Amino acid sequence: MKILIVEDEASIAEVVSAYAKREGYETVCAQDGLSALEIFFHDDIDLVILDLMLPKLNGEEVCRRIREKSSVPVIMLTAKSSESDVVAGLDSGANDYVSKPFSPRVLMARVRAQLRPRETRDNIASGVCADGRIEIDPERVEIRKDGVPVPVTKSEFLIFSTLVSRPIRTWSREEIIRSALGDDYDGFDRTIDTYIKNLRKKLAEPGHENGWIKTIYGFGYRFDDEK
Repeated sequence: MKILIVEDEASIAEVVSAYAKREGYETVCAQDGLSALEIFFHDDIDLVILDLMLPKLNGEEVCRRIREKSSVPVIMLTAKSSESDVVAGLDSGANDYVSKPFSPRVLMARVRAQLRPRETRDNIASGVCADGRIEIDPERVEIRKDGVPVPVTKSEFLIFSTLVSRPIRTWSREEIIRSALGDDYDGFDRTIDTYIKNLRKKLAEPGHENGWIKTIYGFGYRFDDEK
């Protein structure tokens, strides 16, 4: 598997690359946002480690452009660490967010967690819901609405698949994290709200403005397949 490291500080890029190679990954580096996009769309990239404060094009915009075309995991690695920065990063399509200074070993654990597609897909059943209008394809890690792929991140895919797996059940944030994202997830539980908001926006339509995801106040979320 190949990792694209987008970092304008050469010393940090070298450290991340060295640790990634120890894990058996190939790496390629970019020092600015435009170069990152050129590499991403012309190479076979499995995961992106992305700084936010980049020359030529900032990391959030790089992430948005990647997400328009791909569901490849993106981990943001940045000195911007306030709660609003984390929310903005996830809103732009990132799967995870790691603040500097960081532990390379922890970063690699986050990478491994994102690069377990086969193990994860094997535990997700394909199927259709919403009267056949929405299809979940675990092999492609893809959600399709009326046959058209919806551009979701891996985390959004896993969360939606979890909700759909038991549509009668109301899931708490903690249960969603445990079932969809796994024990390695180390983010805020409120981050689930951001993922849900993004899913609703991507799946919304008249009559289903909440993207078939219902909020059960004081408890959590539930997939709502009712008309």
